[in-house]
Amino acid sequence: MGDNPTSAENQQERLIRIGWIVGFVDGEGCFSINLVRQAGSATRKGYTTGYQVSHTFAVVQGAKSWDTLHAIREFFGVGTLCINRRHDNHKEDLYRYSVNRRDDLQRVIIPFFSSHPLQTAKALDFNKFVRCVELMGRGHHLTTGGLIEIIEVAETMNHKKSRHELIRILRDRTPDIPIAG
Repeated sequence: MGDNPTSAENQQERLIRIGWIVGFVDGEGCFSINLVRQAGSATRKGYTTGYQVSHTFAVVQGAKSWDTLHAIREFFGVGTLCINRRHDNHKEDLYRYSVNRRDDLQRVIIPFFSSHPLQTAKALDFNKFVRCVELMGRGHHLTTGGLIEIIEVAETMNHKKSRHELIRILRDRTPDIPIAG
C-alpha cells in the first residue's frame, strides 16, 4: 500500500473502524436515562414535574485507554472527554467520553447505532434509550404522565433499577394518570 490509498482502501478502513466502535461500545458503552429531584423548582422551565430528566451515551475507560476514548470522540465529532477521579477499586483514574446534548444524540449517535446495530443485549437498552429521547424531544418529560412513561421504560434498562416508589409518588400526586398493566 502506497502513500495514496484508494477509495476502496479508505472504505475498508472506515468499515473496520465502524465495526471496532460498535464492538467496543457493545462491551464498554452505556445508554442511560437519569432522574434528579429538583425540589422547589417546579415553576422553572424544564422542571415542571419537579424532576430533571437527562439522557447520556457514555464510555468509561482507565487512564491507559485514554487514546481509545479520544479516537471515539474524534470519530463522532461530538461529546466531551473528562476525568472521573472516583477510583473505587481501580488503580488508575477513569476517563469518560459522554454525549448528553439531545441534538448530538439525535443527529449523530442514534443514527449511527441505528445504521450499525449493537450485537449484544445492549441493543435492547439502546432501543429503549431512543424511545426515551424521542419522548423527551416531544416534551413528555415535562408532564407527570409523560415522566411516568419515561420512568417505566428507563427502569427496564441497564441494571433494571426499580423506580416503582417514584412512579407511585407521581401517580398519588396526580390520580388521573392511568395505571399501566
